Amino acid sequence: MKKEKVMKRIGTTLAALGLCVAAAACENPQQKIAGKEDMMTAAGFKFVPANTPARQASFKQLPAHRFSRQIRDGRVFYVYPDPTVCVCLYVGDQNAYALYRKNMFDKQLADENAMTAQEMEMYSWDWGPWGGWPYGWYY
Repeated sequence: MKKEKVMKRIGTTLAALGLCVAAAACENPQQKIAGKEDMMTAAGFKFVPANTPARQASFKQLPAHRFSRQIRDGRVFYVYPDPTVCVCLYVGDQNAYALYRKNMFDKQLADENAMTAQEMEMYSWDWGPWGGWPYGWYY
């Protein structure tokens, strides 16, 4: 009976820790968009406010929070409209877009590596005082 209580307590503790980690990892949509825009700026995208009636009318024709490929004078540009945070366009050329994609890939890879490192820390934890590996409890 005592081991059941210990196992229940461990399960409850692990569930609480999981919820804390999940809550800490959550971002609201504005934070997520702002982070994306920081990455675009770092890659060379230019910030263009929708601050005139003509710009606002044109702005409303673009899909929100999505890249659109535009060709102007034979050159390819990428525009990203943000009606949520800044009410602006981010405009970049092919080089800026390629750098943005590379930076996003590198960030995703770094995030995955950090998560893997955290998971690997658990493997070195000593289960000995708890009676063995979780699925091989000694009764």
